[in-house]
Amino acid sequence: MSSQIPACLVVLGRQGSGKGTQSLLLCEKFGLVHVSTGDLLREAAESNSPLGLRVKLVMDSGELVSDDTMCEILAERVAQADVQTRGVLLDGFPRTVVQAERLADIVEQVHGVINLDVPIAEVTKRMLLRNRADDTEESIARRLALYEEQTEPLLSWYEDASIVKTVDGLGSEDEVFKRLATAVEEIFDASQVSLRVLLKQEKS
Repeated sequence: MSSQIPACLVVLGRQGSGKGTQSLLLCEKFGLVHVSTGDLLREAAESNSPLGLRVKLVMDSGELVSDDTMCEILAERVAQADVQTRGVLLDGFPRTVVQAERLADIVEQVHGVINLDVPIAEVTKRMLLRNRADDTEESIARRLALYEEQTEPLLSWYEDASIVKTVDGLGSEDEVFKRLATAVEEIFDASQVSLRVLLKQEKS
């Protein structure tokens, strides 16, 4: 059975787009719970639950966690009291149409999808400047190509539901955040969740 929560937003963006930082800022402003797949997997692997032990075995082997397992972890997280009360911003999930279809079984409604758009040349430059060992031009190009391959059909899937807002990710952190905040407010206004989320945040 899908869970009815006050608000569910999905934020998409290429690696190096600043998606993680901006997602945290949006959660702070709107009172949403930030849920990233990376954090979920790390927390699960560190727990002693049967599910967590399965995740740890997969991660230790260097394999990818299956959609079934990822959705099971996410469903457990969405069922917790903070998400049920405040709503959620999903950072890094879904990545594929299959995952989006599974998400529809976990939450009753995705109120909006924000696509933080930063050109490939710009995110490549940003990632090369990080000077990480695994951030070579070749590895970055492979990761970005995989993202495009997965995300293009995902965006089209959500665009069919008319819930995608593409936001220009170029500019200062503050400039980009203002654009994103405006997009979130428009999503909430359109789906009539603003009073339940925005006003709740003002009172807290």
